[in-house]
Amino acid sequence: MEPRSGRRAATGLVLGSALSSQIGAAVGSMAFPVIGPAGVVAVRQFVAAVTLMALVRPPLRTFSRRQWWPVIALAVVFGGMNLSLYLAVDRVGLGLAVTLEFLGPLGVALATSRTRATGFCALLAVGGVVLLTDPTPSTDWLGVAFGLLAATGWACYILLNREVGRRIPGVQGSAAAAGISGVLFIPVAVITFLHHTPTAAAIGGALVTGLLSSVVPQVADLVTLRRVPAHLFGILMSAHPVFAAAVGWVVLHQSLVWSQWLGIGAIVGANVLALRGRSR
Repeated sequence: MEPRSGRRAATGLVLGSALSSQIGAAVGSMAFPVIGPAGVVAVRQFVAAVTLMALVRPPLRTFSRRQWWPVIALAVVFGGMNLSLYLAVDRVGLGLAVTLEFLGPLGVALATSRTRATGFCALLAVGGVVLLTDPTPSTDWLGVAFGLLAATGWACYILLNREVGRRIPGVQGSAAAAGISGVLFIPVAVITFLHHTPTAAAIGGALVTGLLSSVVPQVADLVTLRRVPAHLFGILMSAHPVFAAAVGWVVLHQSLVWSQWLGIGAIVGANVLALRGRSR
């Protein structure tokens, strides 16, 4: 395959992965009334754990203490990030929650950028948050807080993944972290399902969420990162907030006012500018 056509295919793969992730989240939110966000996340973590452990088969017995601690930290952050996101989705909707979470990778891009445009990008992102959350006495600040907690988790996830990649070859560390995260969510699932009797439809929806929001994006990311530069990959990831808002509107009937769409655009624009400046 020619480099240009390969890059186009990889671009399509990233965008398809982003859409898959948001459709999966929308499907999972439909199961919230039965098993709650914690139940959906637990099933999602199980799906990710089983899939990655089966595909990668990391040699856990050979890991040293120096390799284990970032893997365990990554597992905790992975689970906490997804739980925070779904708690935010339950309270403020898919589009707003995902856009707030996207501040995590944007923060990492700004913190590691040395361009003159960094300050402008930061101000643009702050303006986008103000427009998006539309602060009023009726604002669900707990939902916003969950979204910002998910953003912090995503930033930590990026940094920890980088550290795990330095210490463990390939994706063995990430697969091991997914497996540990799945184990950590076993008591969460037990407690949740004892208090909220699951139905076949709810479990089925959560399984679909695991496939669309965990398995498909993880496999797509592994393939894509071998074909496109990291900065281009980061720019393409900016499609997540836009797709989240669109899927929330079409599938969940969660409409946004014009100022919130403008806020999403500002945050996406800040990310694109930051990553383009960093690539230069």
